[in-house]
This record gives sequence, C-alpha cells and structure tokens, in this order.
Amino acid sequence: MTVGVVGAGISGLALTHYLQQQGIETVTFEATDRPGGMIQSRTVDGRVLELGPQRLRLAGPVKALVSELGLTDELREGHTDQPLYIYHDGAFREAPLSVRAAVTTDLLSWRGKLRVLAEPLTRGPQPGESVEAFLTRKFGHEAAHRVFEPLYTGLYGSSADEMLVEYSLGKALKRHGIEGSILAAVIRYVLQGRDPPPIVTFEDGLARLPVAMANRYADRIHFDTPVEAIESAGDGYEIHTPDGPTAVDAVALTTPAPVAADILEPLEETLAGTLREFNYNPIVMAHLHSAAELTGHGCQILPEAGYTTLGMTWNASMLDRDGVYTAYLGGSERRQLLDRSDEEIGAIAAREFEDLHGEPADVLSVNRWEPGMPAYDQSWTALDRLDPPTGIDFVTNYTERAGIIGRIADAKRTAERLAEP
Repeated sequence: MTVGVVGAGISGLALTHYLQQQGIETVTFEATDRPGGMIQSRTVDGRVLELGPQRLRLAGPVKALVSELGLTDELREGHTDQPLYIYHDGAFREAPLSVRAAVTTDLLSWRGKLRVLAEPLTRGPQPGESVEAFLTRKFGHEAAHRVFEPLYTGLYGSSADEMLVEYSLGKALKRHGIEGSILAAVIRYVLQGRDPPPIVTFEDGLARLPVAMANRYADRIHFDTPVEAIESAGDGYEIHTPDGPTAVDAVALTTPAPVAADILEPLEETLAGTLREFNYNPIVMAHLHSAAELTGHGCQILPEAGYTTLGMTWNASMLDRDGVYTAYLGGSERRQLLDRSDEEIGAIAAREFEDLHGEPADVLSVNRWEPGMPAYDQSWTALDRLDPPTGIDFVTNYTERAGIIGRIADAKRTAERLAEP
C-alpha cells in the first residue's frame, strides 16, 4: 500500500513518520521549498523568532515523537510556572489559572468569583449554542468575558459569539472526558496534584522538529512540488503535480481547506464546494525587541481596550529569548489590517507595546498567515457534510484538534487506522 500525503507541515510530516513506522509506503508533496507549514523559525539580529507557534508543551504525543527523532537532548525548557495576564480597565491583571491566582486576582470582583462557583449547577453544551452563550451561562458574564473568552478565542482570532460550542470548545471538553461540570473537573485535576506538561522549545526554534522529520524522510518528500489535482485511477488515485502523475492507493490531505478544495475539485465538485465554506481568520504577527523587564507568559487584551493588538507572547520571559516579544494582530474583527504594509503594522505594534508597557520597542519582523487559523464559526456546520470518498482522508486542524499536540496525535491515529487490515 502506498499513501500519498499532500503537505509537509507538521501534520503531513508526522503522518509520513507514523506511516513509515506502520510499514506503509509514502510519497509526500509540499508546494513550498521548506518543511513545517506554520512552524517556522527565523534568526534576526541574533535573536530567534517563531513565525508560528511560540512554544511546545511536552505532552505525551510530543514527548514520544521528540524521543523517536533523537531530539530529547536538544530540548530547552521554558518557565512553566509564570503567570498570564489579561489587560482590563487600564491595567494588566493576572488570569486565574491557579488556586492562588483565583483567590487573589483583581480581574474579577468577589461577586464574579462567587458566580463561578455556581457552575456545577448548570447544564452542558446545548445544540447551536455559541461559545459566548455557553461560557456566560456556565460562569456568568464577568468571568466569561474577562477570562474564558479571551483565553480560548484568542487562539483562533474569532469572536466568542461567532464560534459554535459543538465544533470547538465542546470537542475539547469531550476530549478531556468532561461531560458535566468544568469546575469540578478542574478541582479533581488540582487535587490529584497533576502538573501541566513543561513548556519547551529548541535552541534555534521550533522548526527543529519538522526539519528533523524532513531530513529523516528526505527520499520520500518532494519540495517545490505543488499538487494540482487528484483523480481516480482504478482502485486508487493519481496525484497530479508539475512533474506528472503519481499513482497511490490512498491520499491524505493536510492542507488548509481552500487549498484542499482546489485539489479535489476534479475528483468531486460537491466535496470541494463544502471545503470552500469553511472560514478562516488571517493572523498577523509582529516581533518586537524591547528592554522591558516583564515576567509572565504574555497577555490577552480585551476588545473594549481599543487596541489593534489582540495579545502578546513575552518570549523574553517565558523562554529566555533576549528581549523578544511577539504581538498578534488581525482576527475576524480586524481583517482590514491586511491592507496595511508591514511597516505600518510594525509601527502599530511597537506604538501599542510602548503604550501598554511603558517601554519602547523596535520592530524585528512582521509575518502574515493567510488563510490563517480556522474560525470554528457558523461555517463549521459544513463539517457535518464533509464526506470524502473511500481512500481520501483529511489530517487537518479544521477536521480535528488544532495545535502541535493535536496535529501529532491526529497523524498517529490516522496512520494506525490505515494500517488496520
């Protein structure tokens, strides 16, 4: 059996790795000249910048893969126990991510904190419910708006009132076995004394992980080779690229939905049309250098504060990256930002950094991701109609969990399923 893998981002590379472990032949195609997809690292003025994800959590799937690739000794551990802040009412206030912070934070009033304690009395997710409605019903408006919405929706650049629980947060709750009270599940976790997986990276950035996989399977990965179409061929498929057709028994697509739609249109127009329904949020990142001495993982900024910046990662603190701070701009409410030049965007990020932190910042780099992150909004009802033909699989962040951990776990499950007799 030969599986054609479309895309050499983290999903495609991990799938190539796990299929090889299962004894399944692979041929992988990547349109660009580099591996990793959104996992890209760059060194500017001697400072390591992450153009996509900023750090890893060394959870089970990641830890196992790092070990299999012989990279364990190259890991660099960050500061797991630092706080995260939310900018509210003119000040940075600690997010209640620990028992101590839940009691001491001034992000919530005592009335708001007491309302959170009533969460076990509420019902689980309801059909058609938005993330905003769900969190407000569970925790009250104050905690939902100031804590849970920015911490969750900030990952995707979406507004909570646009996101549907059943296609986003609800899936995360099911994955963690939470069917009833979220608060009760958190308390059980705390009482068990379980620590979150450590935050890690590599000396030269997270790109070390996809590069290691690309090097290991260099004879099976074709870079600068965009897939133009997939067509049926007997009991299998033909993958068409500028180099000609390649016959395979099955195909796994790991590309964003709009790209997958173009590739699959010659095979099945209805499937391509469904894929084009999924909305994405473009993300803009500005890397800054500042002498500001901030301690924490970073911050989220509430919309009513009036800033273009959605949030920041304080790489200088969390990962000991010399003076580096990463600002996130854009999202579903600020698409017009993409019309600005990189110079204008960098100037906005630097100006807002100084306004928020009281220290000047220099712009190191501006990076754009389009289509960006899955929006998990109303358009995600299309997922119920996504019905690929036999032999076509999606290993993507719009069909399963986003994030590096989710992508690795999804790839492993898919490889194991394809290996079943």
